[in-house]
Amino acid sequence: MSGYFGVVSKEDCVFDLFFGTDYHSHLGTRRAGLAVYGEEGFNRSIHNIENSPFRTKFDSDIHQMRGNLGIGCISDFEAQPLIVRSHHGTYAITTVSKINNIDELVAKIMKKNSTHFLEMSGGSINATELVATLINQKDNLIEGIRYAQECVDGSLSLMIMTPQGVYVARDKVGRTPMILGKKEEGYCATFESTAYLNLGYEDYKELGPGEIDIMTPDGVQVLAQPGKKMRVCTFLWVYYGYPSSFYEGVSVEQMRYNCGKYMAQRDHVTMDGADIVAGVPDSGIAHAVGYANESRIPFSRPLIKYTPTWPRSFMPTIQSKRNLIAKMKLIPVHELIDNKRIILVDDSIVRGTQLRETTEFLFKTGAKEVHARPACPPITFGCKFLNFSRSNSEMELIARQIVAQEEGENVAREILEDYCNPDSDRYHAMVEGICKKMGFTSLRFNRLDDMLKAVGVDPDTLCTYCWNGKD
Repeated sequence: MSGYFGVVSKEDCVFDLFFGTDYHSHLGTRRAGLAVYGEEGFNRSIHNIENSPFRTKFDSDIHQMRGNLGIGCISDFEAQPLIVRSHHGTYAITTVSKINNIDELVAKIMKKNSTHFLEMSGGSINATELVATLINQKDNLIEGIRYAQECVDGSLSLMIMTPQGVYVARDKVGRTPMILGKKEEGYCATFESTAYLNLGYEDYKELGPGEIDIMTPDGVQVLAQPGKKMRVCTFLWVYYGYPSSFYEGVSVEQMRYNCGKYMAQRDHVTMDGADIVAGVPDSGIAHAVGYANESRIPFSRPLIKYTPTWPRSFMPTIQSKRNLIAKMKLIPVHELIDNKRIILVDDSIVRGTQLRETTEFLFKTGAKEVHARPACPPITFGCKFLNFSRSNSEMELIARQIVAQEEGENVAREILEDYCNPDSDRYHAMVEGICKKMGFTSLRFNRLDDMLKAVGVDPDTLCTYCWNGKD
């Protein structure tokens, strides 16, 4: 995943750019960059942030940067923003994207033109460089942005900074957000609304799907009207989004609370059946509070996350290291675990490794029972629209592993859809299989209809592909 922040200001914008970008640190762990434009032209800095926080790497850089326009990005993969010189003039570009057809697009461009691409380590092409090359195929930036979005199989939101202002473009069906804030000195654009709350901005607008605007210190102009089809990622509310953020006007924290509430209503567990409700830190907490308040089973914190040195959940991206770190940073409170029947609420179960180890951890610390309650349905399809997981195969998903035990790896689509139906026998068999493999006392997933109700917007505007395979 990645996050971005852009600023246009009548004054120097570096302070806002620095902190606004830093507020996206939960969305990326490998690369970060800032680019500004001012009287001295373009200036850019990019750093590796795998072993230290964003602020420590850029603290000295920002004292050398000046400008009233700026864009920044924190990414799990490619280095950005890039500064590009083209027939459009010089511009800086940053993207949040997943490009499934990157090899096809590169081959098509290289066959047509004498263009070359710089390879990153591992032989991959920088996706942001590819997007810039696609944009440069057209006569102006608006046509170029639209062309790039039409070419990409996956998703693409972006910011382009020119001397005239910052162009902001949301993915053509709105899979990722683009939110604008306003204050007296100018405007900002961001993935997370959290990023501008403490910087003096007020909510201004959310771009619609496919909308393209340009921000200048004097105003925001719509250059391409939004389309009608919306498919924003529901997992942003369930897990990825920061609790204080909102998307489509819906609070992340409130949605998670609602998820827990609806799970408890369907679960019918009382204090006779459990002693405490606990959330897996951090994203499981709000779900657990909603469950506890609705069920009236006391909320407790038997697992404490050691945040001073392990603040982020998915650092680094190598799975074996993630699992080790996930275990290291959760510290048990023995008195709140010993001989307790625990309702353990987490945002999801993807591969299952981390939650299985957490459950074993609780039993070793003295838990009597552990009843798992993930806040979303079983993830059955690997996401093809966002880089929330770089799984090599859908068979890394624990739900698909259990299905494969019964059906083999090559499963007909109608059979997979039956496994996604919470009222089917196949679904219940799959859940029982996951429960046994994970070592839970019991397991119940949130239902898709309840999860969508927790968001509270038109379900047709939400992407649910990873749960039911529907685009």
